[in-house]
Amino acid sequence: MVRLESINGKNVWDALRLSVKEDQREFVASNDVCIIEAYTTITANGYAFPFGIYDDEQLVGFLMIGFDKDDYWDDAPDIANGNYNLWRLMIDQRYQHKGYGRKAVELALEFIRTFPCGKADYCWLSYEPENVVAKELYASFGFEETGEMDGEELIATLKL
Repeated sequence: MVRLESINGKNVWDALRLSVKEDQREFVASNDVCIIEAYTTITANGYAFPFGIYDDEQLVGFLMIGFDKDDYWDDAPDIANGNYNLWRLMIDQRYQHKGYGRKAVELALEFIRTFPCGKADYCWLSYEPENVVAKELYASFGFEETGEMDGEELIATLKL
């Protein structure tokens, strides 16, 4: 059974060993960067939820959810204000094309819809324009591109 488990002292090193294929590295930040971002966000009283994606006891990927924006995020898109963000999603190269990404998005949206940080209107995310696989996956859940950008990435939103 696929499930999410919070990143903690017991699984952080396993999460750091996950990696995507070489040709995908430009599409997603490494897990060490993500975990550092989660730590700095949380210690600044922000909201970050880093999760390992598990199939039973096997760690197959990493996912991170955020809420609102932090004081240091000077160029945050307007949609970040008071909304949830599917901040990161990666499936280890050994486990791709087995439906884990789809199930992880489903579980992430279930978590977000519990509104752990309070009510919000949207979940948003961003991806590189060239990342057709991500675009199709997110569109299948109803995410729609807004025409806005977060840096060099396209923004897509889902009404909660």
